[in-house]
Amino acid sequence: MPALFALAVSVGVLAVVDTWLFVGPLAATSLAGLVWISFIAWGCHFQSGGGTKGSTTAIVCMSWGALVGMVAVMLAGGALAGLGIMAAPVAVGLGAALICLSSAIGWLSTIPASVYGFASIAGPILLADKAPQAAFVPVVLAVVIGAAFGFVSEMLANALTKKGGANAEATADPEHA
Repeated sequence: MPALFALAVSVGVLAVVDTWLFVGPLAATSLAGLVWISFIAWGCHFQSGGGTKGSTTAIVCMSWGALVGMVAVMLAGGALAGLGIMAAPVAVGLGAALICLSSAIGWLSTIPASVYGFASIAGPILLADKAPQAAFVPVVLAVVIGAAFGFVSEMLANALTKKGGANAEATADPEHA
């Protein structure tokens, strides 16, 4: 079948499975409600070039960003708390600068993926009232699940694609093909 339809079938079916995991078996765990992070990591897999590289980039950079975000929240409520209303903005600015600077390290070179992780940790902290340290591992696990779904959806789409046509990565993100 054409690559676009193969990708649509693959992603559509696996989106059902991914969502079911988070509202079903994982609903009674610390991962409850974090399906959105999984979907961000899934998209990050494709945006980062797909294949093993895309999944690795999504996992490493998003996890790094989540760690930086966790520390930023801790700084805002700790060492920077004396800044009052400016504590959080300064902590976020420091975190954003660190993400940019750390992109000089090969494994951390995809700044957008790190930013996705930085932003992702805010959800469980702000919406579920989790302590920053308690939010980190569930966020990373949701990232790993999402990157795995990205990888599997790409492989499945490629298997369903008519031979000689575009691959799933080219269809999902033509800039990285």
